[in-house]
Amino acid sequence: MTSQLIAARLQGVESSPTLALAAKAKALIKAGKNVLDFTAGEPDFPTPDPVKQAAIQAIHANRTTYTPVAGIPELRAAIAEQVSKRLGLSYESSQVLVTCGAKHALYNALQAVCQEGDEVIVLSPYWVSYPPLVQLAGAKAVLIETHEHDRFQPDVQAVEAAMTERTKALVLNSPSNPTGMLIEESVLAKLARLARERELVVISDEIYDQIVFPPNQPRSIVQVDPTLADHALIINGVSKTYSMTGWRIGYAVGPQALIEPMTALQSHATSNPTSISQHAALEAITGDQRPVSQMIKEFQRRRDRLVNGLNQLPGLSCLIPQGAFYTWCNISRLGQPASTMAARLLEEALLAVVPGEGFGSSEHVRLSFATSLETIEEALGRFDRWLKSRGR
Repeated sequence: MTSQLIAARLQGVESSPTLALAAKAKALIKAGKNVLDFTAGEPDFPTPDPVKQAAIQAIHANRTTYTPVAGIPELRAAIAEQVSKRLGLSYESSQVLVTCGAKHALYNALQAVCQEGDEVIVLSPYWVSYPPLVQLAGAKAVLIETHEHDRFQPDVQAVEAAMTERTKALVLNSPSNPTGMLIEESVLAKLARLARERELVVISDEIYDQIVFPPNQPRSIVQVDPTLADHALIINGVSKTYSMTGWRIGYAVGPQALIEPMTALQSHATSNPTSISQHAALEAITGDQRPVSQMIKEFQRRRDRLVNGLNQLPGLSCLIPQGAFYTWCNISRLGQPASTMAARLLEEALLAVVPGEGFGSSEHVRLSFATSLETIEEALGRFDRWLKSRGR
């Protein structure tokens, strides 16, 4: 098929590199290779049993028909209550849109906010889907680099300098995928001031907000500056916190002036998210939260072992992530770009990691610690042997 038949907005938009690497690793495993897979962007814990039971009960109760486009009222109310309590603000059910995963909420948000030729500020390193989602909305992603020596904190002056009359929105992600770092409160306050002065929409991706390791505390930009709530969309979901990635339930919370056009868009795209998954998500949000605490404690143990182990290997270094479940490992001293290193690790050591180019860096690879301590120990051994075999 010739390129002339493909919409121009899709030119250059490629599939997610993280999903592609995960698929390649799974294919090798299926072929009998003993691959250690560190590409996963999902918890390796099972969905809590009460959540699964809620889904089964929904099926037996024949809750299998269309729901309101924005989600069942009970779930929207529960989300509004949870977000209000967590952020210290007051959100109503009418300010909630339930979506087919948090990525869908981001898509809806950018489609509703952006016009052709608009610009959206995106901090780098960034989650791989931000630039394509901006492009699909007809806008341009303006990348602002953050640096390891600053613990990946945004340079507010650089953000301001990059703004033009076309700048429409600012995308934030804290804790960050891929770095695991939190944006400091003082920086959030300055970004909030900029957003208010320029009348920007802030799209705050907080999908990892409950996977934060003590003594760190998650802070949303609307907590730091509540006056920004009328210009901010909070993006979240149940995927990471409740180990429900396959259930595909995300949500957006924000001013009705933004939620309503996003809902209208969704009515013509996907309609409602799966009814059964919505009832499961309701149980997850309103039910026993102890599985979340237990998961975070286990993630912290794994994080500490992986980070300590990587920092002891020659040529590697990484900061201690404050949240999420990724280690952003600097491999620049090994002398080859991340894509080359990741390909060699998979081929020569059967160790699957995600190269940093898809996140905006050729000097890093991302390793997920959503895997067992035993796998982490074996991976560190393989990495060590591999480095020694190439003269490091």
